[in-house]
Amino acid sequence: MQRVGAVQLDTISVLARSHELVAYARLGAVGRQRVERAYWHPRVATAFEYWAHAACVLPIAEWPYYSFRRRAFRARGKRWHDNHPGFGAEVLARLRSDGPLTATQLGGAKNGGAWWDWSETKIAVEWLLDTGEVICVRRTGWRRVYDLPERVLPAELLGADPTDAECLIHLVGVSARALGVVTKADMSDFHRIANFGTGRNPAGLCADDAALAAGLVPVEIDGGQRSSLRAWADPAVMASLAEAGGRTPRSGRHRVTLLSPFDSLVWDRKRTRRMFDFEHSLEAYVPKEKRVHGYFTMPLLAGGRLLGRVDPAREGRTLVARQLTLDTPRAAEPMARALVEAADWVGCDNVQLSRVIPATVEPRLRAALTAEGA
Repeated sequence: MQRVGAVQLDTISVLARSHELVAYARLGAVGRQRVERAYWHPRVATAFEYWAHAACVLPIAEWPYYSFRRRAFRARGKRWHDNHPGFGAEVLARLRSDGPLTATQLGGAKNGGAWWDWSETKIAVEWLLDTGEVICVRRTGWRRVYDLPERVLPAELLGADPTDAECLIHLVGVSARALGVVTKADMSDFHRIANFGTGRNPAGLCADDAALAAGLVPVEIDGGQRSSLRAWADPAVMASLAEAGGRTPRSGRHRVTLLSPFDSLVWDRKRTRRMFDFEHSLEAYVPKEKRVHGYFTMPLLAGGRLLGRVDPAREGRTLVARQLTLDTPRAAEPMARALVEAADWVGCDNVQLSRVIPATVEPRLRAALTAEGA
């Protein structure tokens, strides 16, 4: 979490939930219970949930630097729903008297309609989460457990109150450390910072000024059809390149793995296209007949490049590749390795191919799977 800055949460679970897949992609077949414990430790708060790029789990030390967003919520007075102050007071009183509680324990999360038809209690507790009067540092059965910040945060974090400018400068450093090199658009997108390019935000701070204050290094990167793009680099990345004589070290540094479609490496479509020459989009919310690559398409990362994608599913102890696309025949072997490792991690002992694109590479892929023991 400290290295990637923010891990997006989502309710969709195919092979596993996205926050598990993010850890798996980087660390390998770490036990899933260990991953859960690292995010939501049962005794000592190591992370909290809040709005970064989207709903994310964040290192607990980052709590003070989202105060700019908490202040913005308070100033706006609402997020999606109108708030009833009386329910907020009741929620706080219950948490003070009864300890940490889920929305169900507080009185129920829904009114009985569609998923967005929240109860007044759920609206109230989520608003208190937005404004920082309530915090979530644990989940149980995928339900948020709400608590009071003063019960779980160390005194130095609870008492910290950085200005909006200090928050933005810090978060620009987080995005650069997570991505290595960031354009102005990358900085804005990573934490969804509005009006960051123009400086018309409450801090009156633009992205370039924040990058300079954060100690980032100004660079130029290949802009594709454009000659170059102005960007900012993490000083640690520049030091690594200097040690390698200016060459990008590739060998030995990259796992072969499948990525969650919610992985921060591919959050931004334009950046993914620019960095990897790879078109990526999440189609889970696209009508089935309009999907191009599948419901939960996972890009294949191999040798530091994105070389294909697969839409997986689980049927018993079989991992089914419902649709699989390879951008080059050379991707057959790494795709086979990634499928077999992922299957083993989630408790499957067989890999089944349904549709392979292009069809001409299917024999090579099947041979590679056999070689991997599938």
